[in-house]
Amino acid sequence: MVTDSISDMFTRIRNANMRLHEKVDVPSSKIKIEIAKILKEEGYILSYTNIEDCHGVLRINLKYTSAGKAVLQGIRRISKSSLRIYRGYENMPKTVGGLGVTIVSTSKGLMTDRQAKREKIGGEVIGCVW
Repeated sequence: MVTDSISDMFTRIRNANMRLHEKVDVPSSKIKIEIAKILKEEGYILSYTNIEDCHGVLRINLKYTSAGKAVLQGIRRISKSSLRIYRGYENMPKTVGGLGVTIVSTSKGLMTDRQAKREKIGGEVIGCVW
């Protein structure tokens, strides 16, 4: 049994990415689908599919450059079940000097740090991707 399912998702993506796997399967949930949607919109993954036949599996197709190098250089969990991290929109952390993306859980759902600043709402800092 996994205590923190989002950390488990990030670890599976990180491991598959380091081994240059084409795809990775993670147990599906609504928040994981929203995270995959953000990763797709930001261009870090090719696609994602929710497979209902396999007891709710989320299949994530990883993205690589034409030279075979991974597009996603790093993914890290910030707020954990043991220590929740909340930030206002004016204090959102920048990932790799603004080149990466911070995923934030707000009252309006999951969004990137840029979207949260634009809408002027803060929330729980889920993780960062670069």
